[in-house]
Amino acid sequence: MKNVKTKKQAATIRRLMKYLRPHSALLALAFLCAVISSVGMLMTPVFIGEAIDCMAELIENGVTVSVTVDLTRLTAIICILAGIIAAVMLFQWLMNLCAQRAAYLTVRDARRDGFAALTDAPLGFIDGNPHGDLAARLSIDADQIADGIVQGATQIFTGIVTIIGTLVFMIYINPWIALAVAALTPLSLLISFLVARGSHKYFTEQTRVRGELYSKADETIRNRALVAAYGYAERAQTNFDVSNSELKRCGFKATFYSSLVNPSTRLINSLVYAVVAIMGTVYAIDGRVSIGGITQLLLYANQFARPLNEITGVITEFQTSLAAARRILDLIDVQPQDDGGAALERCGTIELENLDFSYDPEKPLIQDLNLAVPQGTMVAIVGRTGCGKTTLINLLMRFYDPADGKILFDGTDAAELSRSGVRKNFGMVLQDSWIFKGTVRDNIAYGKPDATDDEIRAAAAAADIDGFIERLPDGYDTVIDDGDGISQGQKQLINIARIMLVDPPMLILDEATSNIDTRTEKRVQNAFDKLLNPENGKKKTGFVVAHRLSTIINADVILVMDSGKIIERGTHAELIKQNGAYAELYNAQFAANVR
Repeated sequence: MKNVKTKKQAATIRRLMKYLRPHSALLALAFLCAVISSVGMLMTPVFIGEAIDCMAELIENGVTVSVTVDLTRLTAIICILAGIIAAVMLFQWLMNLCAQRAAYLTVRDARRDGFAALTDAPLGFIDGNPHGDLAARLSIDADQIADGIVQGATQIFTGIVTIIGTLVFMIYINPWIALAVAALTPLSLLISFLVARGSHKYFTEQTRVRGELYSKADETIRNRALVAAYGYAERAQTNFDVSNSELKRCGFKATFYSSLVNPSTRLINSLVYAVVAIMGTVYAIDGRVSIGGITQLLLYANQFARPLNEITGVITEFQTSLAAARRILDLIDVQPQDDGGAALERCGTIELENLDFSYDPEKPLIQDLNLAVPQGTMVAIVGRTGCGKTTLINLLMRFYDPADGKILFDGTDAAELSRSGVRKNFGMVLQDSWIFKGTVRDNIAYGKPDATDDEIRAAAAAADIDGFIERLPDGYDTVIDDGDGISQGQKQLINIARIMLVDPPMLILDEATSNIDTRTEKRVQNAFDKLLNPENGKKKTGFVVAHRLSTIINADVILVMDSGKIIERGTHAELIKQNGAYAELYNAQFAANVR
């Protein structure tokens, strides 16, 4: 099991290196600056020791204490030290600048690929994962990569250079003291390794729970009106508190175990410092090490301890970043839906042959569905909730593929056509209309970015929304958003104008008037009629999913579905005459309206 985890971590690091490779020049420059700043830090104790020895020699050469100091030599040493410290500060700044730029460019590329994978992912993947968790992978988890792995690499590199350089200088001053320091070093590294390995699972769990928490918060905020309307605020708070407590639990464990590293290594470092002080004093008494040499050894012992503490801290952050990186890489690895196949020109007829589909293999939904839709036919699909109406629409749009059977567009199997080509033949208006943040002009031209101003205005006029747009502060250049107080009916009309601009040969209206008032519904219905029956006389093929049966009375054919099967089909008059399931639904609505 441990070998599997180790292999997964190694695979994650290799994948991240691929994202780092394009920015390797910046990383190499950061490493060069790290080397220069580390060498500068290593040279500092040398000059401090020389300064002390200079003053010590003045004291030791005379029988009495001399008050005369060679200010020229001391000033030169101080100037050299000032120059070294200034250079160290400059190169550390450059190192951080290059490392952070490489980090955020790397994260930008990973986030870009993650978003691309999300937009190309099968709808089943999107539906099967909390949307807030997916958003957290592209935001929080991506930032964790920058904070831990990329920037941590330079700190580790700097620490290694400092440790090696410190040992070299200490060997030059006194090999036996350097050997004692080297002998104690593995203890610090062993403690860091054991604690980091034990805390990895808690950092992984912490990252997962953080995504759940983000998802719950996002869900509550987006549906704030429903939360208030149903008095769900207290239960939402309870659910949030459960995840928050779980995050606190695993976060506390991760922090607790990782926090053991620093005090443990500091204990070893204090031991190293004490050994250097004692051995240095003994050698100084024998005259084998000068006072300045002891100072150098103590400073090097302190420098030797500092990168060890930093490295152990980076290891802790590194564990968090690996867990976050794994989540965003899992998103990138989602297999996109195959978009190969021939392009589909303007489609005329649609046929469904022996169609089978289910979201869960153990729960059949659509079974042996057969349907022929000639060009220019308006097909209404009705039935109880969960009968398969929207599922049929998803299959027509190739959001999902059938388990068995065929969907034929002008006699060609949909499996032989590209998904994008099929979808370009459809215009779709859903129950929940979508408006993105941008100008009204951009919202209408969403499907045809190169549309002219006259085309956009003509589409708005055809959708009966141009008057509303002209009354906005900046007309078509007014920036709107989904939460700007625009009514549901106005959003639907903007969506209809969007489709009128593209002018596809087929339309799908999925409960498009269920959330608007009767007066606005008439305007939307008139816009639908213009969509289905354009002035050029080329009737469009339409699929209308509706609960309000009064809106589909004029449909060419009405399909009544139940448990994924068509149980009745015909015109409104024919189905009323049959006095079956459709008549029951219609009479129930009529009776409700009368009451």
